[in-house]
Amino acid sequence: MPAGTYAPNKEKISFNIAHIKKGGENFEIVLKDPDKAMEIRHGKPIDVREVLEIPKIFVDVNKGEVQSAAKMKQWLGTEDPYEAAKIILIKGELALTQEQRKKMFEVKKKKIIEYIHMNASDPKTGLPHPVQRIELAMEQVKVQIDPYQPAEMQIEKIIQQLRPILPISFEKAKIKVKIPAQYSASAYSTIKHKFALQSENWLDDGAVEFTVEIPAGVKADFYSLVNKLTSGEAVIEEQK
Repeated sequence: MPAGTYAPNKEKISFNIAHIKKGGENFEIVLKDPDKAMEIRHGKPIDVREVLEIPKIFVDVNKGEVQSAAKMKQWLGTEDPYEAAKIILIKGELALTQEQRKKMFEVKKKKIIEYIHMNASDPKTGLPHPVQRIELAMEQVKVQIDPYQPAEMQIEKIIQQLRPILPISFEKAKIKVKIPAQYSASAYSTIKHKFALQSENWLDDGAVEFTVEIPAGVKADFYSLVNKLTSGEAVIEEQK
């Protein structure tokens, strides 16, 4: 086999590839975990070794042609295949299969729907919109979700698309809670796991006080949770 080439496994019909073009030169890598590749692209601290199928940079994966160290140094600034792979993952393009794109689309769609359900409410009723209603509204306005972009970066645009047919309010409720000593340890732990607590204060008798800011639409659920955890003995006051 000539130097600078690699013979791909002929049993594979296709590869998961990321690539970038610099100075007319092509740089490709073979991915064994496209999901982790996307996480690296979005800034998560994942070792690139977990993502690469082969620790090499190619001119053309399908032809098995390996890129030269000189060209890597010239156009990517490094001869290290792992450093070059990071550059390709972050700045290049990912060629994913239709099934992988569909999976990523569904994950982001679910995350966006859950965000709207948990953080917004119907201004007419003050209650959260049901998940199914949000999903149907997204279908009705033909929302476009980018499988390559983080869900958080798409939420605001999608909400604007939904507003004409789905009234959405993001009003917040600030609530002060005092939990008696006999429930404070377990109840406090459960509530803190679900909500961001503010102004926490442990009293001498073992009771705990805190405030929490939550979407107005989930007030009833919050009250129900606190009362369940404290047998109705907590003091709950909504702050104006």
